[in-house]
Amino acid sequence: MISQRMVTVIFSFLVSLSLGWGLGLPGLVLANPQDQIPSPSLAPAVWQVALDGSGHFASIQDAIDQAASGDTILIKTGSYAEDVTVHSKDGLSIIGEGMDQVILTGKKRVGTLHIGKWPYGATNVTIQGLSVIQHGGLGVGIFNGSGVRLKQIRVNGMVFSQQVQDVQLEDCVIGESETTGIAFADSTGTLTGNIIYHNDHGVAIGGNSDVTLQRNVITRNLYEAVLLTDQSKARLIQNTLVQNGGGAAFQDDAQADVQGNIITNSAVGLLFFPGSRTTLAFNALYGNQDDYLMTGTPPTPVPERAGKTDVRLAPGFVNPEKGDFRLLADSSMIQVGAFPFLGALPPVLSHP
Repeated sequence: MISQRMVTVIFSFLVSLSLGWGLGLPGLVLANPQDQIPSPSLAPAVWQVALDGSGHFASIQDAIDQAASGDTILIKTGSYAEDVTVHSKDGLSIIGEGMDQVILTGKKRVGTLHIGKWPYGATNVTIQGLSVIQHGGLGVGIFNGSGVRLKQIRVNGMVFSQQVQDVQLEDCVIGESETTGIAFADSTGTLTGNIIYHNDHGVAIGGNSDVTLQRNVITRNLYEAVLLTDQSKARLIQNTLVQNGGGAAFQDDAQADVQGNIITNSAVGLLFFPGSRTTLAFNALYGNQDDYLMTGTPPTPVPERAGKTDVRLAPGFVNPEKGDFRLLADSSMIQVGAFPFLGALPPVLSHP
């Protein structure tokens, strides 16, 4: 029989151990240093994912489930056949070794990568340096969160954002979707320095979304490079919209500020709905079948919608046939208005 004194000693030990954990004293250390269990009060952890077992995890999802808010997950080179979801995390960073080295292929679900999950969102999440292959038509779905940043990732398929605030896509390559490259529904966001190519629509903005597009190259889309519908708002600043079915279309009650863009070699440069409102300045329109059309049956030319500062000269791309839309050093797109150059890409110093 355990004496009362022994019960008291055991109880005191358990209390002191509990207090030790609460004060942030070192946690238990297992035989393998990689298996150390961090104390909750320690600084944010860094977890490694590697298919060969050299990291903390072989699965990206397992690492996400283990990680606490503020942690960083580093993904080693490999092809990961997983459906991945990030939700109920704040300040989590997921960083691959490079968009050509880390490939996320999906498995069963529609949408290979989900950020946020109804009714649980994700906030201040950064995903960088990997590729996502669509599954079921959806590459990346972002739902019900804020502060989601995708940087230097390649997505084969659609990126879809619904009811998310402050979505940021930077230096990404988005394409090969059978519908839309990037779609916003009731979301706010910024697209900067991306290449968006070979979709039905390049970027579609709907509902009450408010989105800024700056210095993106949007090319070879079957329909419009940029489509605004409903009560959406957008700013199109210094983008190159080239070789699309249409440059930009403003439907319903959409509002847009369109400045410093190059819109060329499309069936229609700018397409307006009667209720839409646009501000146009210093845009270069060249080589389109029609520059300004109003929707209708048939659509009618509306040259009065043209911006007074439009540029109607050839852009002077380095090699548009091969998709090189940099400006030549003697391009007419340099020093136009307050813009050092029009379009997404700065001029080269000399012809390559």
